Amino acid sequence: MSTTTTVPTHADGGDLDEAELRAWRGLLRVHASLSKALDAQLDREHGLPLTSYEVLVYLADAEGEKMRMCDLASSVLLSRSGLTRLVDRLERDGLLVRESCASDARGAFAKLTPAGHAKLAAARATHLAGVRTLFLSHLGAEELEVLGSVWDRVLPGAACAAPDACDC
Repeated sequence: MSTTTTVPTHADGGDLDEAELRAWRGLLRVHASLSKALDAQLDREHGLPLTSYEVLVYLADAEGEKMRMCDLASSVLLSRSGLTRLVDRLERDGLLVRESCASDARGAFAKLTPAGHAKLAAARATHLAGVRTLFLSHLGAEELEVLGSVWDRVLPGAACAAPDACDC
């Protein structure tokens, strides 16, 4: 006699079955644990929290090393007010500057500074080593391919369901 209980699942809004619940909770737990560990490592070794590191990475990768604030908020998954506070701190630390938008007086850009480049360069090796040690080292090449394919399938639906954060 099995003690496993399966509850209805489907688009009808029923509860998740055990496999679905394990997959969903696993994703949440792993993401939270990895984020916490990587954040602590970056903060300890470079005085740079993970969200600040992410902002610097997005700016470094952007054309002209600058992004509109609303695009940056969408990229790093922060509210506009959360991003504003973070950008204020990064600007005080000299890691980025704000620039006004010539085509839209209401718009503003965040632009990476030379000090931001230096901080990012120092933190990047630490972050990538952490990602490899804490996450990638536990997976084989085939599993990485499968996970990449899964995220490619899931993200578009999730992104489309989210409200458009950038209306500037």
